[in-house]
Amino acid sequence: MLLTTAHKSAAERLDLDVTYAARRPWAPRRAQFAAWAAAALSSAKLSSAARPSSRLGSTARPAAISVRVVGAARSRSLNARYRQKDKPTNVLSFAGAGLSPDGRRLLGELVICAPVVAREAQMQGKTRQAHWAHMTVHGVLHLLGFDHEHDAEARKMAAVEIQILDRLGFSDPYA
Repeated sequence: MLLTTAHKSAAERLDLDVTYAARRPWAPRRAQFAAWAAAALSSAKLSSAARPSSRLGSTARPAAISVRVVGAARSRSLNARYRQKDKPTNVLSFAGAGLSPDGRRLLGELVICAPVVAREAQMQGKTRQAHWAHMTVHGVLHLLGFDHEHDAEARKMAAVEIQILDRLGFSDPYA
C-alpha cells in the first residue's frame, strides 16, 4: 500500500513529499523527515564555504524534495540499475531537475530502505530514529552536491553531517 503525504514548512521553505511503500520494521513520520531535511538545508545554507555546488540556489524559492521509503527488493533493484551493485542499500539520492515552472527548486528524491536502515542501526548500536535522521541528512547533502568518493570530500561531508545531527540532538554517527 502506498501512502503519500506532503508537508510545507514556511520557515525553511521546504516542500516535502513522502511516500511509504514499506513501513516495516519502522519508518519515521513525515514531520520527522521534514525536520531533518530542513535542518540539512538550513545548515548547508549557513556553511556555503563547505557546500561544493550551487544546487541550493536562491533561498527565496522553496526547495522540493521527495522521500520514498521502500523495502529491500525495490532498493536492490534501484541500486543494481543505477549503481551496478546487486544488493539493497540504505539511501539512494537522485538529483532533481532544477527550477520548476512554478519557481520551486526541485532538489531531488531520496529512496530510503527501511529494512537496511533498521539492520544497520542495530549493528551500529544506534536507535532507529538516530540512523534514519542520519540517512535523511546524508541523502539531502548528496542532493546539494556533497559526496564522499575521495577522502577530502568524505571528511567535509562527515563534518557537516555531524554538525547538523548535533543541532538535532543526535550524537556523532561516525563515533
